[in-house]
Amino acid sequence: MIAAVPSSFMTRVLSGIQPTGDIHLGNFLGALRQWAIDQHLHDSFYCAVDLHAVTVQQDPVELRSKTLETMATLVSVGLDPEVCTLFVQSHVPYHTELSWLLECTVSFGELRRMTQFKDKSAKQGDGGQEHVSAGLFTYPALMAADILIYDADRVPVGDDQRQHLELTRDVAERFNSRYGQTFVLPEAAIPKIAARVMDLQEPTNKMSKSSESPMGTVGIFEDTNSIAKKFKRAITDSENQVRFDFDAKPGVSNLLSILGAATDRDPASLADEYDQYGPLKNDTAEAIIDALEPVQNRRAELLADPAELDRIIARGAEKASEVAAITVQRAKDAMGFLPGG
Repeated sequence: MIAAVPSSFMTRVLSGIQPTGDIHLGNFLGALRQWAIDQHLHDSFYCAVDLHAVTVQQDPVELRSKTLETMATLVSVGLDPEVCTLFVQSHVPYHTELSWLLECTVSFGELRRMTQFKDKSAKQGDGGQEHVSAGLFTYPALMAADILIYDADRVPVGDDQRQHLELTRDVAERFNSRYGQTFVLPEAAIPKIAARVMDLQEPTNKMSKSSESPMGTVGIFEDTNSIAKKFKRAITDSENQVRFDFDAKPGVSNLLSILGAATDRDPASLADEYDQYGPLKNDTAEAIIDALEPVQNRRAELLADPAELDRIIARGAEKASEVAAITVQRAKDAMGFLPGG
């Protein structure tokens, strides 16, 4: 008999971050701080998606190190392992088991239409890499498994992942239609007010781990002198008029947006307090340094105590597995696999 999809008065939220590159200010202001708030409002699951990272070749030592650093970072930004479920994706093997079931549900044509596969495979080809992994092509099925396996109601996504969430919903609906009500249909969670963090040197582009301009991206564990220098050299314009207008003044508006996010104030209102760019740059740098200092200190403590970090990771995998196992069994029962498998 197929177990019913669970219902709950508390909304369940899931999100993840790849343990590659350095986590930057855009990640912190645009996502991680919101996760720390959401954990108290929803039944929240957060993870380091290391299985996604290996769709392109990774150095094993670096991947292991970056995964530990990412988990320490998630705790340091305010995620409480006693409040939310915090885990490493590959430590819950049910993800890959459900991914296979969903790969057999999604169509080749649907995967071929994914714009991220087109973009990433084209970039690898341009870089002279002949090897484009099959995992890069099929990983939307794994992403769907990540979401559906925890019966997530809401999934915080950016524009670049919206297509994958739509595919997740399509696959879940198809599975439910074929085999009976099995999966919860997730909704995209788009914050009404979100920090819009752009590159400090190219303010029409989002701040990114892969930016070719290191002076435009601020890592959240950077030295404070380096952070101050980057804001001091941030691109503005020649008008010397402070106003919040991303279309006409992207550089100035980016600084106001960052300052507003760091101080929980409205960027447009902040503009009225400045008549020169220099003080705006200085105040933004100071606000960011103040916001990041406790995060930097907490992560240093965790990385100096590997036993505590290991305990957090192991406990998170245990909590996540308890939920994931039920969902996978529900899906296998629905498809007709023999019990006990």
